[in-house]
Amino acid sequence: MSTVSKLAPDLAICPDCLRELFDPADRRYRYPFISCSKCGPRLTAVASLPYARANSSMAPFDLCPDCTREYRDETGRRFGDEMLSCPVCGPHIWLEMAEFASFGSEPERLAEGETAIKSARAVLTQGKIVAIKGWGGFHLACDAFDAKAVSGLRQRKLRVDKPFELMMPDMETVIKHCYVNEEERALLESPARPVVVLKRRPESAIAREVAPGQDVLYIALPCTPLDYLLLEKAEAFPEALVMTSASLGEEPVVVSNEDARERLLSLADVYLMHDREIHARCDDSIVRVVTVKPVSKPAAVTVDRYGTPSVYPLRRSRGYAPLPVSFPLEAPSVLACGAELKNTFCIFDGQTAYLSNHIGDMDNYEALRFFEHSVAHCEALLGSPPEAFAYDPNPDFLSTRYALERAGREGRPAVAVQHQHAHLAACMAEHGLDGSRPVLGVIFSGGGFHPDGTTWGGEFLLGDYNDCERLLHLEHYPLPGGDAAIRKPARTAMALLHKFDLGWDEALAPVNEFCPGGRTTLRTQLEKNINAPHTSSMGRLFEAASALAGVRQQVNYDGQAAVEFEALADPEEAGIYDFEIEQAEIRLENVIQMLTSDVLNGVPVPLISARFHNGVARMVLEACSKIRQDRGVEEIVLSGGVWQNLTLLNKVLPLLQQAGFRVYLHRMVPANDGGISLGQAAVAAWKLHQGSL
Repeated sequence: MSTVSKLAPDLAICPDCLRELFDPADRRYRYPFISCSKCGPRLTAVASLPYARANSSMAPFDLCPDCTREYRDETGRRFGDEMLSCPVCGPHIWLEMAEFASFGSEPERLAEGETAIKSARAVLTQGKIVAIKGWGGFHLACDAFDAKAVSGLRQRKLRVDKPFELMMPDMETVIKHCYVNEEERALLESPARPVVVLKRRPESAIAREVAPGQDVLYIALPCTPLDYLLLEKAEAFPEALVMTSASLGEEPVVVSNEDARERLLSLADVYLMHDREIHARCDDSIVRVVTVKPVSKPAAVTVDRYGTPSVYPLRRSRGYAPLPVSFPLEAPSVLACGAELKNTFCIFDGQTAYLSNHIGDMDNYEALRFFEHSVAHCEALLGSPPEAFAYDPNPDFLSTRYALERAGREGRPAVAVQHQHAHLAACMAEHGLDGSRPVLGVIFSGGGFHPDGTTWGGEFLLGDYNDCERLLHLEHYPLPGGDAAIRKPARTAMALLHKFDLGWDEALAPVNEFCPGGRTTLRTQLEKNINAPHTSSMGRLFEAASALAGVRQQVNYDGQAAVEFEALADPEEAGIYDFEIEQAEIRLENVIQMLTSDVLNGVPVPLISARFHNGVARMVLEACSKIRQDRGVEEIVLSGGVWQNLTLLNKVLPLLQQAGFRVYLHRMVPANDGGISLGQAAVAAWKLHQGSL
């Protein structure tokens, strides 16, 4: 067994340790760092291989005689446990005020040990914010029922509407506030302890400010011993805490005590800290459950190597990274650097792809530093430098610049992998497809750079690891202002109305987003094609539909307009907006005209949203059927961030299955850009294997 294979993701406290944690007779009673060989931090605590105490964050803590006996006892469950410690010899916890410290000194500790935890709980009941040092970074916590506290945290963190993650003490509490099926419960209680997206019960008293404009909550159960101690049930203590990454905006999560004192000063009222170092940042994983019901034709049952129903990852990090993905061929080492949003990187080594933990949006210097540190850490663990690099062709991405600079400096080949091709290859790779036959990729995303100067994102591609062919796509439409249209979907909505000569009726919400002068400027921009790049993006189309329906004209996080539009869809509505397929294009005029007519006629938004979703689903079926008739392809991969829309996914899957298609969904990596690096690595590995790189 290689040293790499001994690496494991961080795993939640096991039942045996949990029993000891609350056993007054146990010597580790209420000790927040209790662990054994079956549980505890792994990836976040390892500095280098081989996996040993001396190469971990436990190196500064010498074992006491009692722990030494347990470490050497081959019959005990702590035999060889490198994270082993107790209150006598292990890390300690304390509480301190969030305040400036003089150079070279630490602020005064308000409390230590059990008293620190009790004091932190008291602060939370007062509506204040606590920065808590966990295994993979700090969290910011507050009372999830206190609207003022939640709003205050939003203001401090500069997070306007993006949902907060919550932690609840047990399943009883989760069921009280959310609808939970068996698969969701299994995920919540699994050793990975991901955040699971659950349907909110309408009677829940959790503050609406936790997830504005959404009908779901992002829920986790306690993972670490400290989580259990903090969330312990008591009459005067809230039964749910906001537990969000400790950072300003979209910066990387804070991991060190020194950084916390500097970067969280304006965000938290107190810090709950400990003296065990974090070697690797690791955010929470976020997942959903997609329940795929079998249909009559055996060939039409969705292929899923990991079981059906199963996990559908939105963010793959703590609890899952660095679990590998096996690849059906052998090639030299490749470093794939991912995209810009929701960045991950992937190291392909031999026949195995190691996808990194979540890096985040690579649009600032701090994120780049996090990326570089994480790459160096993983390469050190693997022990083999890359023979080639893979990257997104967008020249503005920091990940692209990193790949090209390093490839040039080290004299290694580098391959650009087009964004949608990487999505297709990622889904193929995680299902072990060997590339011997092409598959049909229905790739719906916010957009990906293409060398022809346009942004793709509503694509039907026939491809394999080597290449792909664009068979069908949404017709191109302008994004006036480029990134400005992404931040303000009203601009895209206006552009679509202009493109199809539908007029800018002031009864439409996006029209009212602009003053008369602004409309004149926008019209000139569109007529003269000034800074109005064209796109085929399905993601941007959903956002424009949301704007036209009056749901969301401006966004403050990626996908917000589409998410809120989806949340309003009436599940019983059978109406449909018809897309038209003409040669290689999927025409949009009829859909925009029907949607706009419904808005002007006062049709309720839930019906409009449902009709739009129904139209997209029916169009996917018709497009795939047309391609099968022409090219004979039976296998389909669904990839791209738009497929995180479960309303759409749950409409499309039965249609494709009943038509006899074999459909592959993401199960190990996200459908969004968090899975891009796996696709890049697969393409580069294939080319190396074939000798074409």
